[in-house]
Amino acid sequence: MSSSATATIAAATAAAAATIAHRMLSTRSGPRWSTNYGALAAGWFSELSPDAEMWPHQCLSLKVEEVMYDALSEYQHVQVFRTAAYGTMLVLDGVIQITERDEHSYQEMIANIPLCAHPHPVRVALIGGGDGGVLREICRHPSVAVADHCEIDAAVCEVSRRFLPAIAAGLDDPRVKTRYMDGAVWLKEHSDYYDVIIVDSSDPVGPAASLFAEEFYRTMKGALREGGIICTQGECLWLHEKLIAEMIRFSKGLFKHARYAYTTIPTYPSGQIGFVVCSDSVNPSVPAREHPSSADLRYYTDAVHRASFVLPKFVDTLLGT
Repeated sequence: MSSSATATIAAATAAAAATIAHRMLSTRSGPRWSTNYGALAAGWFSELSPDAEMWPHQCLSLKVEEVMYDALSEYQHVQVFRTAAYGTMLVLDGVIQITERDEHSYQEMIANIPLCAHPHPVRVALIGGGDGGVLREICRHPSVAVADHCEIDAAVCEVSRRFLPAIAAGLDDPRVKTRYMDGAVWLKEHSDYYDVIIVDSSDPVGPAASLFAEEFYRTMKGALREGGIICTQGECLWLHEKLIAEMIRFSKGLFKHARYAYTTIPTYPSGQIGFVVCSDSVNPSVPAREHPSSADLRYYTDAVHRASFVLPKFVDTLLGT
């Protein structure tokens, strides 16, 4: 290893010691503790996991050309970087959320797996996804008349509109109604209402942890009307196998069909992330219809939809599928 590379790693490690810490944020509701996973040193951003919490003993580092935005919102640390390899990148509390280069592989899959498994989705709810990318994919479906969006942090939407306008375009579709509130509260107020519910959540640390619990899945089930489907961010099979197994276990107790699907995305930990897809009425691994504007897509196809549910043997064994 060259001396310059060694120095870069040493600098990043030293910076991480200072930045990976619990820090106080001042909010209207009072102080809140937040964990910042990121370190920026010697022109490189490194996504580190404190206390081996989410992706132990590994990190992704990307060369940064410009720090475009860096501020505290009411809820979290919001940063935008221009990277050499992946274009503009949104980071929340030190965790990579989206980059221009690979965002389509996540956004298209989390949206189109449930939407294309449903024969005629009309009412859709999205929890999270403040960057607007999943909404962009939802709104490619002409049958969708209602796209209710709950995002806790308005700053994510505002920053995305400013720095990632092609992705954030979904926020401004006339069918979209964004409310800055707890999505679980919204769903409890809308029983037997939605055809599809999509949860584009952050990792299960802090407030987002409740979105991975059985109680929230019960809430989502209550908000579905007959034939409905849910699709939630389901974490990485290389890093979170116990969490995935638990989610599939309790989902099988709630829904006739509960499956794990996945996509590849290089800027998420281990280059892979999954989805928990559930329904009482339809098998979500089989598309019910073709995508209405497939020519506009870069990742999702009918064949990729089906293939995303084909799991490695060790995951099949773990999940009992």
